[in-house]
Amino acid sequence: MGLYDGVDLRLNVPHSARMYDYFLGGFTNFAADREAAGHALAVAPWVRTGARANRSFMHRSTRVLAEAGFDQFLDVGTGIPTSPNLHEVAQEVRPSARVVYADNDPIVLSHARALLTGTPGGRTAYVEADVTDPAGLLAAPGLRETIDLARPVALSLNALLHFVPDERGAHRLVEHLKSALAPGSALVITHVTPEFAPGDIAGLVRVYASAGTAAQARTRPEIARFFDGWTLLDPGLVPIPRWRPTPGEPVVAPSEAAGYAAVAVKP
Repeated sequence: MGLYDGVDLRLNVPHSARMYDYFLGGFTNFAADREAAGHALAVAPWVRTGARANRSFMHRSTRVLAEAGFDQFLDVGTGIPTSPNLHEVAQEVRPSARVVYADNDPIVLSHARALLTGTPGGRTAYVEADVTDPAGLLAAPGLRETIDLARPVALSLNALLHFVPDERGAHRLVEHLKSALAPGSALVITHVTPEFAPGDIAGLVRVYASAGTAAQARTRPEIARFFDGWTLLDPGLVPIPRWRPTPGEPVVAPSEAAGYAAVAVKP
């Protein structure tokens, strides 16, 4: 059977995961995705740089958590597999790490099943789920067979929550997920903000809405609410490129990433 057999690809509908793949220079995107991404680049030419900055933060934060002892990761809204993936970073540090990826795009599903293989001592699984149904996500077949929610889990919601507007209950959804995790768990978030490039961000929100994806940029206090009750790791909630940058990394201005990042731990 082929990679996409039995999958409804909806090739004529842009998807944020495939647009992100395009921004990163990937090849798992289609004409509708590229057209929508082109509109995004027209209003915010820095979007490619921002996507790479977000990806770099994922690598850094995963490594920090794995080095701190985390061996279970749940990555929601994982997107198209682009190496190095989260499980590659985590299992390089901790070969026994168990990683579950979750996304709602059928193309991501197909590629994840084919390409996301972990170390012999660890486990890597993919579940089809949507963050707007947190109970369904946590009950998805394969999730609890791979990770033990009674033990600490690092929950990644990178570049995801700005696609969940307030009317869909973004903060309530995150609280549901947080409440299901054991003490000592971590929450990892990157989120677009209007604070650094308000005109460009307003244009991007319109582009995504025109492509059929609702989006909402949030201010720093609004993003900070997602971490309520948890303890932020240093340096706190900061512009994405400024969260523990790796020496020698290209310097990216906050306006070129236009988002905040943080990692917090459940008491």
